[in-house]
This record gives sequence, C-alpha cells and structure tokens, in this order.
Amino acid sequence: MPTTDPHAIVELRQYTLHSQQREVLINLFDREFVETQEAQGMRVLGQFRDLDWPDQFVWLRGFADMPARHRALEGFYGGPVWAAHRHAANATMIDSDNVHLLRPAWPGATAGLPQHARPEPGAQGAAAGVLQVTVFPLREPATPQLLDFCRHRMVPNLLRGGARQLAWFCTEHSPNTFARLPVREGEPVLVGLALFGDEAALQSFADSGAWARDVGPGLAPWLAAAPEVLRLQPTARSALHA
Repeated sequence: MPTTDPHAIVELRQYTLHSQQREVLINLFDREFVETQEAQGMRVLGQFRDLDWPDQFVWLRGFADMPARHRALEGFYGGPVWAAHRHAANATMIDSDNVHLLRPAWPGATAGLPQHARPEPGAQGAAAGVLQVTVFPLREPATPQLLDFCRHRMVPNLLRGGARQLAWFCTEHSPNTFARLPVREGEPVLVGLALFGDEAALQSFADSGAWARDVGPGLAPWLAAAPEVLRLQPTARSALHA
C-alpha cells in the first residue's frame, strides 16, 4: 500500500572520494542537491562526514515506496539541476556504487529518527551529534527471530549506553528499477542507526564493552561477516542530527 512515510524505502549511500574533495562535494551537495531532490518527492534524511575516513561521504535519502523512488530518481537525474552540476559532482568521486536499499526492520522501527528543520543554504561546519551506523551482514534475510533479538537485546543495550535515538532497517529485496544507480544486491543486511550527543558519548559506549559482552555472542550466529561500523558527523545542513 502506498505511504507517505519518508523512511519506507531508504538508500544508505557511501561514496569514496578523491583526496581532499570531500568539502568540495559537501559544499556542492548542501547548496544544490537538497531542496532540488526533495522537490521531486524524495527526502534527504542526512548527509555526513565519516570521522575515520577523510575521503568518505555518507548520506541517506528516503522514498514513500518503490514506484515513488523510480519517479523521483527519473525526475532528478533527468532534470536541469543534475545536468548543470553532475560533472562537478562526479569529478570528486572514485566510487558511488556502495549503496544498500533498505526498508524499516519492523513497523515503527524508524520512529526514533529526528526530523529537525534544516538550516538554509550557506550554513557551514557541522551539526550537533554523532551518528553510528552499523551494517550487519547476514547469512540470510532478516528473520523474525533476529528482529526479536534486535528489539529486546540490541535496542536496550544502545539506549542504556547513551544513544538518544535509534532506527533499524533491513534489506529491501525488490528489484532495483533505476539501473542507472546500482545498489548492492544479494547481500542481506540489518542496519542500525544510533544517534549520540557527541563523539565522547559514543566513545564512552564503545569503551564500556557492554555490546561485546551482552549482544555480540547472541548475535553472532546470524552474521555472515563482521559488522561494518561508521562514525558519522552530520554536515551543517543535515536534517538528521542531535
């Protein structure tokens, strides 16, 4: 059933950039590619600097459903704004194909995502908070048993550890109907977003060892490989921040 939920379908996009090009892309993105994408019916949920990799830019965008995704992407990438700026944007990038197509892991799993007003174009620097994004590669698509473990073990562990808001996604297995933009297919994942007040709060949680002690052993049977953990700083115009 169609929905107006901007988190019903979400892309987690990780870009590897040429050296010293991240600020170039962020300035271009925040100036030209936020309102113009949203005018096509999608929602730019957040854009981030990776704190551990200076040449990584990460962002999320959401759609009401798969047909809405196709219409929005056709409209934007076939439109005048992308035509005017695509060469400048693409010149910053080595790889833009590391993309997970996701959906909420259960009803209400994205209710914790804050919806802040976005600063006007021209805002510089960083917004508040640090977002930890964890991609859990799975042996098979997320099962009800795994999602039950997530809700009753993983979520409380993060909240006790200081996370302010949480959201959970799993792989959307619908075919990618916009082949111009590849997504990772045949790689089921569970993705957790945990927003902390600052880098120190996230580090305190990591140093506590609570996750490794209370969650890691129980989670291991579902994993196909070690989780990928991203520590992300919101850009000045990211709607997703503390």
